[in-house]
Amino acid sequence: MNGDNYSWNKLKDKKLAAAENMLRNVERDYVSACGRFLSHEAGKDGVWALNSNKNEIKAIIINSKSTLMPVLCGLNNIPDPKFIKSLILKKYIHSVQGLIHEADILEAAMERNGKKPVDSYNYDLMDLDKLPVQTAKRPKGLVLRIPRLSDLDALAPLQAGYEHEEVLPKGSVFNPAASRMNLANIIAGGKILTAELNGKMVGKINVNAQSFTRYMIGGVYVYPDFRCLGIASVMASVFINSLVNEGMGITLFVKKSNTAARKLYQNLGFTIKGDYRITYY
Repeated sequence: MNGDNYSWNKLKDKKLAAAENMLRNVERDYVSACGRFLSHEAGKDGVWALNSNKNEIKAIIINSKSTLMPVLCGLNNIPDPKFIKSLILKKYIHSVQGLIHEADILEAAMERNGKKPVDSYNYDLMDLDKLPVQTAKRPKGLVLRIPRLSDLDALAPLQAGYEHEEVLPKGSVFNPAASRMNLANIIAGGKILTAELNGKMVGKINVNAQSFTRYMIGGVYVYPDFRCLGIASVMASVFINSLVNEGMGITLFVKKSNTAARKLYQNLGFTIKGDYRITYY
């Protein structure tokens, strides 16, 4: 790509419709970024587009909630996103998240501007477009239900366990208040299912992002003492069935190091579609 013919420009509100059209065409590979685009806040967040000399959008970089997310559509040789230097000076950048070969480009730009990563995790990007296959036997006494806000106290330890195991980078301090607030918002949104075994809440699963036609599943957690009983498989199958029946596609990320979770999702019918990375600063 000839850098003289392409340039990065921050999009104004009137230009966001063109960016949305571009994102809809590549949604399947960029569900998380599409979700951030739909929920970004004017004045706080930003969307930069790589425009050609014909004023066509070729790629997008989204800055949302201190996270940079590239949607480069497979482009490798792009002009240097020099606006990142200004972002680093004016705002705190907590992470870069994207397909690995595209995250590489932003991570290199961050490093050129003096920002070095403190932690990084690689994920499989997995898709499901049909009703999941349920193979696990439902444990006796298992009850699945949509929680209410009155369940917040019982659910908070599950959310904390999930964040400690799957979300927080090394050296981070867990924030109980922020965790509870996030969980309360998830419960209020209604896209969450909990598992109770003999009256004890032992597992949860929820939607953690929504793009144009797809949900991203996350927050999947079962207490260690209740694993290997089929709870996660049954819970995930029931929850995902309900989402697919809405006519939505399903996407998720799973850490490459989490072999048990990867096997669970593959048994349900998910297939690996790409390699994803989250790098923290």
